[in-house]
Amino acid sequence: MKVKIKWLYRGAKTAEIPFESDWISQELLDRSLDDIYNTGRVKDLMIIDEMGTEWTKKEYLKLKDQVKKEPSNCTIYFDGGFDRQSGTAGIGMVLYYQIGTEKFRYRQNAKIDSIQTNNEAEYIALYNAVALLEEIQAHHVPCIIKGDSQGVLKQLSGEWPCFEKVLNDWLDRIEEKLKVLGIKPTYMPISRKDNKEADQLASQALEGKDISSHLKIN
Repeated sequence: MKVKIKWLYRGAKTAEIPFESDWISQELLDRSLDDIYNTGRVKDLMIIDEMGTEWTKKEYLKLKDQVKKEPSNCTIYFDGGFDRQSGTAGIGMVLYYQIGTEKFRYRQNAKIDSIQTNNEAEYIALYNAVALLEEIQAHHVPCIIKGDSQGVLKQLSGEWPCFEKVLNDWLDRIEEKLKVLGIKPTYMPISRKDNKEADQLASQALEGKDISSHLKIN
């Protein structure tokens, strides 16, 4: 979890001066909080998380152990591959996240029948990637969503219109699931090369190779 600190500096002979930090890690906040208070010049200190929630020091200290046990720093990669001849798609999803200082990777793929376009495969892949967030019980956290389908990401961010009913239906499902989970998405188009992990999973699904792996990583 990333946080900002906002406070008023109360000088002995000066007017109160407002300060706000850059985004810092929760670990750095824990090491710095007492030092800041020990100056004796701090007034109205607030801690702000990436969702815009504000805590007093007392509220933060009460909640921080609970927060450390919840998923954070979530990043999704997704990809869909489509075989036009058979009307079959392979989808690949990768989720990276942390609980406290421990890092995890969740990889999954699936084969989908009876679809019409590659774009639909991409939307289905992203919907299933968001479902991984639900599985790990991630909620009310930001998440970076990465894929090489610029159209899907631009449509979800509202930059491009979506005119196809089938795709609009998937767009609505994705947005509804993000809303229910309280996820704040940041959509980030990447190159196919940078999306090779999800791309490989999608290709393996088309080949009939089912993969599901959930493990702690270094």
